[in-house]
Amino acid sequence: MSGESVKAWLETHAPDLKLIDHTRSTATVIEAAEVLGVEPARIAKTLAFKVGDAVMLLVARGDARLDNALCKAEFGGRPRMLDPEATLAATGHAVGGVCPFGLSQPLPIVADRSLLAFATVFPAAGTQTSSVEVEPKQLAELIGARWVTICKLPE
Repeated sequence: MSGESVKAWLETHAPDLKLIDHTRSTATVIEAAEVLGVEPARIAKTLAFKVGDAVMLLVARGDARLDNALCKAEFGGRPRMLDPEATLAATGHAVGGVCPFGLSQPLPIVADRSLLAFATVFPAAGTQTSSVEVEPKQLAELIGARWVTICKLPE
């Protein structure tokens, strides 16, 4: 169902974006980068987490790490990653295909400014073998994301 909800969402909200269906797994940042032939940083990973009682999604570059101090400053609390079952319940997408498109319910979404380093990025598209290529600013606009700085990059 997740792949179909994303396909329907993209057809309605972003018909210019091409769904890329791979024959190999793109479930992790490393696998996705290898299949797409891009650096891991260009994979736009979507993380589901909770701060207090608020569940939200973060879209960040593939090599970025969530920073607890920056999150606490931004959201007033420490982030707690959702487990796979809670992620599926909140988004309608299983881990490995979690994306900000075709969600089963509306969720607040934030996009880390680290994505802006690239002309295009590759978020998942609801399955463990699919993705889309999109400009970061277009991505944030499509999903109604608010730009934040809550990730640290590798040194």
